[in-house]
Formats: sequence, C-alpha cells, structure tokens
Amino acid sequence: MRNRVVFIIGPTTVGKTPLAIKLAKKLKGEIISADSMQAYKGMGMISQCPTRSQQKSVKHHLINFLDASDEYSAAAFSKLAKKIIRDIIRSKKVPIVVGGSGLYVRALVDGIFPSKGKNELVRKRLEKLAGKNGILFLYHRLRDIDPVSARNIHPNDLRRIIRALEIYEVEKKTKTSLKAKTKGIKDVYDVRIFGLIMDREKLYERINKRVDLMFRKGLVGEVERLLGRRLSITSKQALGVKQIKGYLDKEYDLEKAKELLKKDTRRFAKRQLTWFRADKRTGWLDIDKLGMNETVKTIITRSQGHTTQGHTTQGHKVSSRVTGDLAT
Repeated sequence: MRNRVVFIIGPTTVGKTPLAIKLAKKLKGEIISADSMQAYKGMGMISQCPTRSQQKSVKHHLINFLDASDEYSAAAFSKLAKKIIRDIIRSKKVPIVVGGSGLYVRALVDGIFPSKGKNELVRKRLEKLAGKNGILFLYHRLRDIDPVSARNIHPNDLRRIIRALEIYEVEKKTKTSLKAKTKGIKDVYDVRIFGLIMDREKLYERINKRVDLMFRKGLVGEVERLLGRRLSITSKQALGVKQIKGYLDKEYDLEKAKELLKKDTRRFAKRQLTWFRADKRTGWLDIDKLGMNETVKTIITRSQGHTTQGHTTQGHKVSSRVTGDLAT
C-alpha cells in the first residue's frame, strides 16, 4: 500500500463513515474528510460528523476545525489535504479520503487549473454578445481561439462556452494550455477510488430514518444556535439550515420542516450519485448486498493488487488524464 491513496465516496447516509473506520483499522490508515460541512465546528448533527468515539478509534483530519463564519472551498480543501496525505504516507500509514463532496474529491485527485476566477464584467459582455448574435457566434469564436476546448463543449452549452472565452480574455491563455499545467495527487500517488451504493429505495428509507433521529437528538437547537451567528456563504448551504429556519420563522410547523429536510436530502443524494457516476474511474460496490465486512475485504484486495479496466465493481487505478473544469 506504499504511496497509495484510497478514496471512499458515495451518497449521504450510505455508510461511508463506519466502513472507512473499519478499513482504516485493517490498513493502519488515517481518514481525511472530503465533506464540505464536516469541516465546521458546531455543525456535528447537520453534517453527520463522526462521533467522538469514532474519532478516537481512528485518527480523522479536516473535521471540526473551521468557524461557521469562515469560507471553505475545493481549492482550500485540496491544499490542506495534500499536506496531510504527505504526512500520513511519511508515517508509513494509508491515507483514506472519505466524503460526498464531489467537487472536493475531483479537485484533490485531478487538481484545479490555475485561474483568476470569475470576471463578471467579461461574462456579462459575452452574454450580451450571445443574446445579440446567437450562441454559435461565441462558439465559433472559441473554436478559432481554443479548438481543443471547443471540441469538448456542445455548441449549445452557453455557460461552458462563456467560461472558456472568459478564461482566455482574463488569463491571456487558453483553457487547454492551463489544463496542461494542472496537477493533482493522481500525478504523484497511486489513487484508488471506490464508490458505495445500495438500492435507491433503501437509501431513501435510511435518509428518512436519519432525519427523524436528528430531530430527536436536537437538530432544531443546533440550527437555532448557528443562526444566532454570522454564517459564511458555504456553511449556509448545509442541509437543515434553510428548512429549520422556516420552522423557526413560523412559516410552517415542525412536521413540515422534517418532510422538507427529508425531501431535500433525498434530492441531494441523487445529485451526488449523478456527479460520482460521471467519473468512470470509480469502482462501485453495493454495500447492502455485500455487507460491511465483505465490502471492506473487497476494497483491501483491490487496493493492494493491480487494476483491470472495464469492470463496474473494480477499483480503478486513476490515470494521469485531467478531467473537468473546476474553475467556476
């Protein structure tokens, strides 16, 4: 397992945390949370952060270290996680990255190409040009400037066309040339990605039960305390904040707040699956059919051996191919 990084990804409530803890004990590993909300203090229930006993059983990183007023991002996570991975490997242990924030996982694996970020003036000007001359006008301009990017973008995908042109205008370099300089941990370590799945109806049932349990354990009080502070743009997005705020503002009753949180969490799980399934490098394992122990054994076996392409439940070794545009 030397210089190998294992990823455990999947939708919320599928069982990533308990499985990762079992896996870490078997591999002498340490866990790095790739969850955008578990980083925050005072949000343990909303984020379903590992419990104190779970944290004592295996060393965890990047949880409970940010104030809710602080911003967090894929770039910040990637920078912190890279250093932690280096330290874990130097101590002859296995880094196990666990989480459901797909953008954070991709930023760490593939890297984020250098960019100055959004430029609203450029975007608005390009949007006006598209409105006046049509989307194809911008697409043909992109094709002349950066034919490689144009080939990978549908001629009707205005958002991505504008982003590629914006990059060129702001950076004075094409998106293609910038991506060529992008490096993630896949360029340094042997990365293996495993995704956990189960029957969708069972997953939704688990989500509903978890939400009920969260309310019984005092979720309303946790959110009420959070709302008494200044929240960052990132922390405001936590599932539960908006739904319970509506209840606290007397817009609807507690039962309605529960149902809204259940519904929005199910939708979130569906979006997570859509994101993760787009990456063909992930080896999927049905944790419900295999069971926890067998899933752990399978991951260990496939993490230690060589990989074979094309098998849907095989943990693939990540290639050095850069995928996706993480600058938004």
